[in-house]
Parts: sequence; structure tokens; C-alpha cells
Amino acid sequence: MTFKDLAIVAPILSALEKKGYTSPTPIQQQAIPILLAGKDLMGCAQTGTGKTAAFAIPIIQHLYNDPQRSKQKRTIKALVVTPTRELAIQIDENFVEYGAFANIRTAVVFGGVKQNAQVDTLRKGVDVLIATPGRLLDLMNQGHISLRDVAYFVLDEADQMLDMGFVHDIKKLLTKLPKKRQSLFFSATMPAAIVELSNKILGNYERVTIQPQQTTAERVEQGLFFVSKSDKPELLSHIIKSRKPASVLVFTRTKHGADKVVKYLSRVKITSAAIHGNKSQNNRQAALNAFKEGKIKVLIATDIAARGIDVSELELVINYDLPNIPETYVHRIGRTGRANASGASLSFCDVEERPYLKDIEKLIKQKIPVLDHPFVQAYEEKRAAPPPAAFKTPRKVEKPKKPKWRGARKEVKR
Repeated sequence: MTFKDLAIVAPILSALEKKGYTSPTPIQQQAIPILLAGKDLMGCAQTGTGKTAAFAIPIIQHLYNDPQRSKQKRTIKALVVTPTRELAIQIDENFVEYGAFANIRTAVVFGGVKQNAQVDTLRKGVDVLIATPGRLLDLMNQGHISLRDVAYFVLDEADQMLDMGFVHDIKKLLTKLPKKRQSLFFSATMPAAIVELSNKILGNYERVTIQPQQTTAERVEQGLFFVSKSDKPELLSHIIKSRKPASVLVFTRTKHGADKVVKYLSRVKITSAAIHGNKSQNNRQAALNAFKEGKIKVLIATDIAARGIDVSELELVINYDLPNIPETYVHRIGRTGRANASGASLSFCDVEERPYLKDIEKLIKQKIPVLDHPFVQAYEEKRAAPPPAAFKTPRKVEKPKKPKWRGARKEVKR
């Protein structure tokens, strides 16, 4: 099947052809006809399966075919809400590319930067708004954004939205949207809380669930290094210098940890950059662009900041710290196994992280192959060392109680 078989209009086909797209992915093949027919949709598919095009193409086509659009002042007709700044920017770029010949005007708003430029863009009039929840509600409260004309609403990465605590913002937003609209709901997983939220957003909806022919864990070549925490920096530099990957995305558990890795790599003459929540949006975007363009080969990221990183042909993912949530491991290594592509992932595991490893291997239903490395002896010594003696809490010694006086002391006259 090709995109022509999906009854897509010529301007969008031209844009897709310019990007080299000919055949739709499974979620695009199933979702686009449903959305072109005007129905609500719940889509469940992993990151990297082509979800953005699955909802962007039909929305652009609806706007292109609207005879009233050219006669009216541009107002927000489509709203896409997503959890992170990076993902919002990526979705906006996709809308611009797919709608290049359809006269579609977009805007993206997110926090972490001054609002003036975003407000100026909104004043000029836009058809499609891509936003993170916090900045969207802020600009609505200031009167810069009205949702009264929204006809198409998309909630993307809903599971991550809930994980980041945006559920109350989403519920506030729902009260401001027109009841008559087409709603699209996308999530990589469908726990009970997500299903409950979808029932509040969607009307009479269709459901599309994409199970890849191979799971991410099967597509990606995986390896495991048992290594002491103190030896992780040297092992990382050893891998980068020996393997010489064209691009490597390194995950740390904390923002402080990401900055420490960058400083260490700088000392051993490896150029890298970090993206996390404490970095300004300009710094984060500059680092991400440099990574995408190949100006730097090593990018250090925390999990939340990594949402929205879409780098074609990413060669290697390194889990510098194992995640304590096993599903996060699958999302991480999926950065290098985009769509049907293959990739490689290497994970570092300290003694204290072995419980995390057990949960991960239970989830992916396979053992990750253990690899040898120059620092394995230190790990084995630490593992074989006897546990520290139990700390004994000293027995509590009760203080003697002071005698209680039944009445006030009488003054003794001398």
C-alpha cells in the first residue's frame, strides 16, 4: 500500500514525496482512514512507529479542504498537547513539513523560555497549535489563547503525561474545549488510569493497537556490563573510544549525574552535551540540534528530556544508570530501534542496580547478554566483599523521673 491509496490530497502527497515517504507504517495505514472519516480515535503504539504522521496528515487534509478557512481570520482549529518541549518542537516540525504545500500555519508554545515571541506568533493567527500543558494554560489565563474554534484535539504520549503529573492540567483543559470536536488519544501503554482519562476525552471512538512484528527488545542488539559505580565513567570513555560510534545517546538517572558525565568526558577529550530539566530551552535545543547534525557525537540525557528525541539512524544507546522502572528501559533502547530499524544498546549495572536488572529482564522476557570489559574485576571484588556489620541501635536508657510535688513549696523563714 502507498499513501496514494489512502485518498490523501495532492499537496500533502507532494510533501510526503519530498521527504521520501511512499508507504505508510501500520498505524498510519489503519488510523488515517478513520480520522479522514471524522471519527474519534484511541491509538496505542510504541514510540517510533509513525504516530505523528498518523494524526498530522488527516488534520492537515481537513484544514486544507475547509472552504471557510480562507474567508476567515486564522484561529486555532487544531490543538496538539504533548508532555515535553522537545516533543512539541518535533511535532511542530512535522506539521510544517507535511503541510508545506497546503498553506497551513502552525505555532508551538512551551515553558522554560520567555513568552513574548510565542505571543507574537499567536497574534498573527495560526491554524494548528502544539503545546505543553503548563504554558498553554498560562497563556489561556492571560487571554492570549482561545480554544473556542478548536475542531481537532490531540493528546499525545498520554502515559508520559500522567507520569509527569499533568493529569489535573488536562482535566482543566477539557473544560475549555468545545464539546463538538474530533478527539485523538495516543499512548504507548494503556493502564487503567489512561483508559479512564480516554473515556473523558473521546466520544464514540475507534481503537487502533499496533503490536510490532518484533518487540523493541528483540530488534535492538543488547549488551550488559557488570561494573562498579566508580568505574562507570572510565568504562563509558573506553566504549566510545574503542567502538567509535557515529552517534551515542547516554541515559543517566539524574540531572546532576548527566552534568558529571559531561565534565568527565571533557577531561578525557570527548566532546559531549547534556539535556535535562535544569538546562534552558535554548541550551537544550542547541545541544539537540548539534547532535542531530553530527556536530557532537555524544548526548547525555535524563528520561524526561529525552522524550521527543528522534534521531534517524542513532547507532548506540548506553544506559549509564539502569532505570528503576522497567518500561523506561524499553523506551530508552527504542531510541535506536526506530520503526523497523535495528540498533544497539549497552547497559551498565552496579551491585545496587541488580534488582532493577531483574525487573527489566522479566518485562522483556529475555536475559541480556553479559559482556566482558577491563573493569570487571573491581566489580567482582565489591560483590564478593562481606556486607558491612549490622548497625546496632544502643539500648535506650530511661532517665530517672523527677519527683512530682503535690503542692507549691513553702518558703522557709530563717
